[in-house]
Amino acid sequence: MERASLDDLTAVITIARKGTFRAAAVELDMSTTALSHAIARLEANLGVRLFNRTTRSLSLTGAGRIFVEQVGPALQDVRGALDAVRSERDTPSGTLRINAAPFAAQEILSPLVVEFLRRYPDMSVDLVTEGRLVDIVADGFDLGVRVAGLVPSDMISVSLGRPQRYAVVGSPDHFARHPKPLVPPDLLKHDCIRVRLPGGALFRWRFEKDGETVQLDVEGPIILDEAHLARAAVMENMGIGYFMEQTVIEDVAAGRLIRILDDWTPAFPGICLYYPNRRNLTVGMKEFLALARRHAAEASRTGSTIEAKGPSG
Repeated sequence: MERASLDDLTAVITIARKGTFRAAAVELDMSTTALSHAIARLEANLGVRLFNRTTRSLSLTGAGRIFVEQVGPALQDVRGALDAVRSERDTPSGTLRINAAPFAAQEILSPLVVEFLRRYPDMSVDLVTEGRLVDIVADGFDLGVRVAGLVPSDMISVSLGRPQRYAVVGSPDHFARHPKPLVPPDLLKHDCIRVRLPGGALFRWRFEKDGETVQLDVEGPIILDEAHLARAAVMENMGIGYFMEQTVIEDVAAGRLIRILDDWTPAFPGICLYYPNRRNLTVGMKEFLALARRHAAEASRTGSTIEAKGPSG
């Protein structure tokens, strides 16, 4: 019987997490055929099937569930040990995997990710954007980037210093046919784009002015779970939308969208980097966090967006 390699073990965990061989192969940077052969070889060596496979579905067998439940945590320990050894290097190297909301990824790309890679050419960054909130530990990420209120309580967070705001917008055509809302309850007379949160609940639109807080369950013809789809629906005159300001600010400036209820959307704490509480962080992780803290401090002092600086900054 051949011994299973770390790559084989990682492949099983990745397939179980991603749900398909094709998605797992993309993440592992290998062909679907090669991945299928690797799993077939491992199953032959173990003498059991780990996956039930048909042309339409994929699921873990009983043995597969035991494998994932017991090997998964052990694999994390092995990765931690390898990271601890790598942390003894003087020069950062390796890959940082970061999961971020799409708008948050835009916020950190130039000032942090690009600047980090310029400083440390032996590093690489795998930045994955998605609207749903994921378990960064279970899904194999080193860092997450989300609005402060969505950071899990058991994570260590690093504020990026810039406050955020929501923006309520509609298309010029929409407001040519309907009067602009002057107070939040006026929205109940309009079609609005509803958004489903990662947990399945529908997002309630929140407003605040002079100490008064209003939360609305708006109504509308469509429910979506991605901000870029909601923006497209607003542009197609499907109704009014509620967005993170930076995702629509260029549309407002260009006149493609009209902003309303601006005085009802005050600033709130911004996005954070977050990561699990691990004793041994790699050199690369330490340097990325240090760079983030320096830029956040500078942004807080100037009141502006995070700005990238050269190595001497």
